[in-house]
Amino acid sequence: MSAETPPAATNAAPGAGQRLDAAQLAEAFEMFARASEELSTAYNALQGQVAQLTERLAVLIGALPAGVVMLDRGGRVGQCNSAAESLLGGDLAGRPWDELAAVLHATETPGELTVGEETGARRVSLSEAALESGEGRIILLHDVTDAHRMRLQVERNERLAAMGEMVAGLAHQLRTPLAAALLYTGNLKQPELAPADRARVADRAIERMRYLERLIRDMLLFARGDSLGRQRFGICELAGELVHTLEPLARARQVDFSSACDCGDATLLGDRKALGGAITNLLENAIQATEAGGAVDLSATLEGDTVHFRIRDNGRGIEPAHQARLFDPFFTTRADGTGLGLAIARGVARAHGGDIAVESSPGKGALFILSLPLPRPDEGDAAPAPKEPS
Repeated sequence: MSAETPPAATNAAPGAGQRLDAAQLAEAFEMFARASEELSTAYNALQGQVAQLTERLAVLIGALPAGVVMLDRGGRVGQCNSAAESLLGGDLAGRPWDELAAVLHATETPGELTVGEETGARRVSLSEAALESGEGRIILLHDVTDAHRMRLQVERNERLAAMGEMVAGLAHQLRTPLAAALLYTGNLKQPELAPADRARVADRAIERMRYLERLIRDMLLFARGDSLGRQRFGICELAGELVHTLEPLARARQVDFSSACDCGDATLLGDRKALGGAITNLLENAIQATEAGGAVDLSATLEGDTVHFRIRDNGRGIEPAHQARLFDPFFTTRADGTGLGLAIARGVARAHGGDIAVESSPGKGALFILSLPLPRPDEGDAAPAPKEPS
């Protein structure tokens, strides 16, 4: 007989393997069921934690003194707190932000807006950030009305303190030209005075009276210290006007005057006349400080969200001891100066959110830099903000 495997033995092996696979499958299903139950339990616990955190977040947002507005991808209000509703008025849910932003009006201070009626207007600062999920934005509205009032009060107090110092110098500033004008006009009473001499004395008296008028005008501008109005105007357009104004003065003093503006179509928002006057004052000082054959240069450049007006001359320069007092009222190194021009110029720059810096060395000329922030893209023309109560 041949040694072949019996058929019974051949059929037994697969049956044992099948029973073994079924047991393993049952065990696997049991492990899966346990894991699924654990995952369901963990998911339910996580849902509870999320609900708890959401509730706490809502309580926290509601308690914030700042207005919080969360926008969806379409720019509509998805969630906000009571502070935002108080500032913007009414139920905000579902309303488009563009519609709500229409009640916000630009002020003379970059980054600050007003909302509400004129008598009860609130001043707010607005900041915006995109959500990390990319599903929308969050708007923060900080009520800075009280801070603004305190800032105005501090500025008033500083001006009053400066005016107290001015009074002492004012007596001398007024007395000297007034005494000269009285002396000249007194000489006009002399009958023996020749017509030519009489005309010369009259011209001197008028000159001193005009100096007094200019001194009083500058003093009032400094004391007021505010901006007269707001309008949007081109930076290069303003620079071009300054060139036409100052070129004749530079030519009369035989000073080479050049200018350049690299700002393109960029604009400023503010008191055009006051800003032009401030830069004109800086240019006049530069031309006066430069000898015949010297040079004065005006340039306007953009750096980020700031425009810099640079007035450079190669004149006699400024002593270090004088630089610390350049912007003090009534400080001047010119015999015909009132000592208020630079103080007024800095006041105008600061009223527009900017400032003036100076770099100079004796014998190496001087560089004055008037820096101003550019308006935000959504900031339009606006009338001056309502006066705050004293």
